[in-house]
Amino acid sequence: MSSINFFEKGEGQPIVLIHGFCEIGAMWSDFVEELSLDFRVICPDLPGFGGSPIFQNHFSLEDVAVLLDEWLEENDIVNPIVIGHSLGGYVTLALLELMQSQLKAVGLFHSTAFADDEEKKQMRNRAISFLKKNGSEKFATAFVPQLFPENRRKELATAIETAVEQAKEATLEGLIAFTEAMRDRKDRLEVLEAFSGPKLMIAGTKDSSVKIEASRAQKHAFTDYFELGDTGHMGMFERKAETIWMVRDFCMKYL
Repeated sequence: MSSINFFEKGEGQPIVLIHGFCEIGAMWSDFVEELSLDFRVICPDLPGFGGSPIFQNHFSLEDVAVLLDEWLEENDIVNPIVIGHSLGGYVTLALLELMQSQLKAVGLFHSTAFADDEEKKQMRNRAISFLKKNGSEKFATAFVPQLFPENRRKELATAIETAVEQAKEATLEGLIAFTEAMRDRKDRLEVLEAFSGPKLMIAGTKDSSVKIEASRAQKHAFTDYFELGDTGHMGMFERKAETIWMVRDFCMKYL
């Protein structure tokens, strides 16, 4: 049995929503309320986050994909639509490479099929050093607010506070292991291009983590591509109603 903690709501075509780095499945709660009217929506905690224990101290995204493949089978989640935010999108693509046509559709939410460039890899290494020196709670408090655009942080203060508290549920080992796994992940643009099923991308023009230029450079690989103006890395909070509609419309269109 896999040790993935998750919650689900609704019936019908399964949608799996995978959270990002320093996040937990509960971040999708507003999406679940809306989407579960028409779908079976399942939100796992990745290993080392929320209620899912870490399964080893060093692992690759391919290892996580194998774990999720087993979890899907155990819970009779067949032919799912899988949508991931940021790190969740990297995991989604690793799962796509493993399962291919067993997935009905995939979505990247402020994420990318490209590997880290050298600048990003150095940033990951600095994050690992910070984590080892200062611990997970201090990291969460410093890291999470930066994901939101500076000009809207006051307006989004409640969402930021919730996100910081959820980030504190991450283990130090999980944060370090996933930072290493993200740094070392491979480019999966060809995997994405080869998949014949529906593919969604939601990008933010002010996203400092996944630059809009990178999103535009892979736009051709998606059947459905949306850009959110004046939006950072957290469109599910910054543009909640709009992005819920985008995800719901994408899923309804391809039923």
